[in-house]
Amino acid sequence: MRPTWADIDLNAIERNVNELRELVSPALFCAVVKADAYGHGAIPVARAAVEAGADWLAVALVEEGKELREAGLEIPILVLSEPRPSEMVEVVDCGLVPTVYSGAGISAASAAASATNMVLDVHLKVDTGMRRVGVEPSFAVASAQSIIERPSLSLDGIWTHCAVADEQNNPFSNHQLQIFDKVLTEYEEIGISVRVRHAANSALSVNNPEGRYDMVRCGIATYGIPPYRNEFPPIPLKPAMSLRSEVSFVKDIEKICSIDNEIIKNFLLDKFSKNKDFDGNELLEEKYFTKQNYRKIRKKLIVDIASARIDEIASIIFNSNTNIRTLKQEDVKIYL
Repeated sequence: MRPTWADIDLNAIERNVNELRELVSPALFCAVVKADAYGHGAIPVARAAVEAGADWLAVALVEEGKELREAGLEIPILVLSEPRPSEMVEVVDCGLVPTVYSGAGISAASAAASATNMVLDVHLKVDTGMRRVGVEPSFAVASAQSIIERPSLSLDGIWTHCAVADEQNNPFSNHQLQIFDKVLTEYEEIGISVRVRHAANSALSVNNPEGRYDMVRCGIATYGIPPYRNEFPPIPLKPAMSLRSEVSFVKDIEKICSIDNEIIKNFLLDKFSKNKDFDGNELLEEKYFTKQNYRKIRKKLIVDIASARIDEIASIIFNSNTNIRTLKQEDVKIYL
């Protein structure tokens, strides 16, 4: 067993879910447990979230939903990406709720449900600006009607995803919600009823009550990580993961001496007087030291020296006081 590991505090998961549920109530709470619950362990995290009152779980892949079903989790599980047509039979068998946003996906879901004489709940995703997946808003009504007219499908939900919700002052999130609201209004006007409307990820759940609708989908906040930049959320979140490692060895040493400047100079003179670079390639009469070449020099010269010596060595190499981080190619010309 490796001497480095991750400790997962499932009590922290439960506490975070409780805090978030209280904040977003009466909206339903969906715990996102895709990618093995972001490395925290999908099954134990899902169980902890359900224990704390989560109403839904969300995964990215059918196989992730199947794993949760096989572990005995019975609450609704949303598949956030549209399953491939060949996977729709497994979606039906596992009792998952697929996201759909293409004609092929809708047809495959309908066929799979029809084969078992059941009605399958689906959620339609609308692309309001993320520009990743989802139907265009102008096709949202037609897509909904395509679902409704199929006896084996039920339009249980409609949703979208806000691209920059973690930037609190970015107006684009409100722009996306306005587009989403317009689609919902169009549905109401023609009598399309949807039980679960959702748009909020962790950041939007915390900082935008108007974006919570009927359900929120919390990923990063479930695991105790602040969902937006440079500020802490108004609720106490506790990180669930701690990285730990055993100390392998302790040694007392003398103060490390730096490489003598003469050694560096002699190294360069020796290398470049032969008109060859570090890889043995012939050099032209004139050579520029790019950042890539400097990295080779640094690796060879200061592999055991503290990184604080970088600028000092740069000044030796280039015979200037220029900071290596701001060098331009024309500033570091060296003639051999």
